[in-house]
Amino acid sequence: MSQNESIVRYERKVTAAERFFARSPFAIVTMVLRINGHVSEEMLRRAVSIVQQRHALLRVRIRTDAGHAAWFRSDGVQEIPIEIVPRESEDDWIESHARASGLPFAFETHPAIRFILVQSPDRSELIILCHHIICDGMSLAYLARDLMMHLGDPAREVEVLPAPPPIDLDNLPRDVSQPGLVKFLIGRMNRKWAQEGVFFDQEDYEILTRTYWDHYHHDLLSIELSEAETTALVARCREEQVTVNSALTAAFSGAQSFAQGEKPYHAKTVIAADLRNRLPQSPGEGMGMYAGGAELKLRYDHERGFWENARQFHKRIRPTFTNKKLFSAILNWLYLDPTICEAMSFKKLGGLVPPDSPRYEKLSAFSARDDVVLRLLQRDNLDTLGFKYWGTAVTNLGRLEFPRQYGALELDRLIMQPGGGIPLANANLVLGAVTCSGKLSLVMEYAREAVDSAVMQQVKDKALEYLLEE
Repeated sequence: MSQNESIVRYERKVTAAERFFARSPFAIVTMVLRINGHVSEEMLRRAVSIVQQRHALLRVRIRTDAGHAAWFRSDGVQEIPIEIVPRESEDDWIESHARASGLPFAFETHPAIRFILVQSPDRSELIILCHHIICDGMSLAYLARDLMMHLGDPAREVEVLPAPPPIDLDNLPRDVSQPGLVKFLIGRMNRKWAQEGVFFDQEDYEILTRTYWDHYHHDLLSIELSEAETTALVARCREEQVTVNSALTAAFSGAQSFAQGEKPYHAKTVIAADLRNRLPQSPGEGMGMYAGGAELKLRYDHERGFWENARQFHKRIRPTFTNKKLFSAILNWLYLDPTICEAMSFKKLGGLVPPDSPRYEKLSAFSARDDVVLRLLQRDNLDTLGFKYWGTAVTNLGRLEFPRQYGALELDRLIMQPGGGIPLANANLVLGAVTCSGKLSLVMEYAREAVDSAVMQQVKDKALEYLLEE
């Protein structure tokens, strides 16, 4: 860490929108860098130390005060965890990712991020595993590029970014506002919660994390298009007058209803969007949670061809990418008492905590209690883990114009797992997409307990058939 106090010292309150993800065991975002060339442990530790100076939220821990407000604070922060594991195959990173995802973050003492280098002499995967409270997918894309720059050029001087302004009520687009009636209803919920609130700590989170990962397994299917396949897909999308994002959404939506038969949830789709450039005070390339999403119903018609469906999806998707739609959920979070947002994961999952847990009585009783948090979840049928809220949740970072070569190292591709704000069992399929070094990488993620793995393999095969058809 730099000794420059203007770089090191940082403190601000965690916003209500960020606290929606607080103490969540599943709200984890991942970026994987496949690197050609030798990356040593010493090289990685030095590069991590340098990018930690560049990004304010890599220098903070999270402390909760006596009034239950959470703060990002840079004092007393311990080192970011870095692990080195041997690499024997292209898919070793998937096993390392699954193991590391189940480990709780030490929010009170460490930054909410960890690095795992799956290492071989001439080819490695660097896994960035980060909690959603301090990042989104684009954050980790920029961080990946920054790391490559300092891995490839150890003598490069760090360019410290100003602390990025968060999304809060003072940093919203002009056309985003909360109707008076909604403000009134949320205010009533906040007053009710002030009388009955329950608050949670690091031990509660650690117990909830162990409980969640004991009950649910997140399986990943990684799809790596070659440069030629990526070029052909982009050209075909241009020819068909659709975006790659619309084509991906149509392909995986249609593949699910093909493999599973038509289900009520298949049409329910959420598509994530980067909000950085929509904010009056843009964070630029700074780390933080700047992702929104548009929810819509998109029903795939198997009587029509794939590209006709993709065009129909495209026509439906484009008008929904308005500030009003994309900021809708975040706006609600900003008006809610932040501790209501934080309590949602405990309400959803507390009933799974085993009786021999030291916090069993607190967590199970809260999960069963009829209160404001339960009614908020019931509104969207998210009070049960057996309900599929979305058929497809898509996050596509698009084409990143990053260099391929960094000194003696080559960035072969990026692979992104987008995480989310609800348990994976409540979504049939989460898709993460990113194009870098001319290659499109896709990650299909699903809960093994909620979707059959053989069916998901069929979904993968059918979606690729749609996308790569001649």
